[in-house]
Amino acid sequence: MHTEFSNKSAGCLSTNKLILAPFIFLIPALAFFLVYVIVPIFQSLQLSFFEWNGLYNAEGKSTAQYIGLENYRKLWVDPNFWISIKNNFLWLLLYMLAVPLGLFIAIFLNQTVTGIRFYKSMFFFPFVISQVVVGLIFGWFYNPDFGVVAKIWQFIFCEETVNFIGNKTVKCARPVPDILSSPDWATYGIIFAGLWPQIAYCVILYLTGLNNVAADQIEAGRLDGAKGWRMLWYVVLPQLRPATFIAVAVTVIGALRSFDMIAIMTQGGPYGMTNVLSHYMYEVAISEYGERYGYGSAVATVLFAIMMVFISYFLWRMYQDERRGG
Repeated sequence: MHTEFSNKSAGCLSTNKLILAPFIFLIPALAFFLVYVIVPIFQSLQLSFFEWNGLYNAEGKSTAQYIGLENYRKLWVDPNFWISIKNNFLWLLLYMLAVPLGLFIAIFLNQTVTGIRFYKSMFFFPFVISQVVVGLIFGWFYNPDFGVVAKIWQFIFCEETVNFIGNKTVKCARPVPDILSSPDWATYGIIFAGLWPQIAYCVILYLTGLNNVAADQIEAGRLDGAKGWRMLWYVVLPQLRPATFIAVAVTVIGALRSFDMIAIMTQGGPYGMTNVLSHYMYEVAISEYGERYGYGSAVATVLFAIMMVFISYFLWRMYQDERRGG
């Protein structure tokens, strides 16, 4: 009897350990997530209902004044806010080009030919450098005096003449474009720069996925007469769904939280025409507009709400895929 009771106790203890083990490992991560993510989100939401310049009075109390939804009313009539919204969705639309471009480059690189490792490393290179470095590189690339764009433009539209004392002058049929100073083209120039490392990220994802494509399904497709686009569409792409899902999710989130490239290349200019919500939040809260933490928190809350819509959709899709797989 005692032995049977001991065996049951040992079995229960072992079962409890198996149940508790995952939670024990998750507790540190959840604690950090709670302190550094969840709490600041609610603090930012609370602050969006106040007007505060970040100062405290002589007694050490905050000078914040409760104003209700006034910050959100101001946002509704703020043209700079709507420019930022428009640019965010422009980023979202054009940034999605990274997914199909990454797929086709990965298919091209998924070959067994001489020198393919060198080409792969060249395409991987943008992924390992920081956004700040990418911004600086493309800032020089677009420079109207010595940039690559300027040199190509001068070669096509300009003519160089030398006078009798050897001085060179360049006459252009059309002036060299200053892309980052143009209200119409600056946003597109920054997005193009941001696509460079994002395409590299998608290439890595798709190359990993292509390595896991079932060879027997490829062979079966060939026996059925599938080749070229039909092979890609009906045989390869269905097996790349997990890679495509991750590529789309990361690209969408990257487009919505774009900040580094704008801060390095234009600082939101010219005239605020390249601002997105993340950079506009920084500007109104702690930059040239003065310290308006409440208004900046309202911008942050709107950005968070937009991101939550997309993140919730992706989580729902993951849940649905897990259910189908189970």
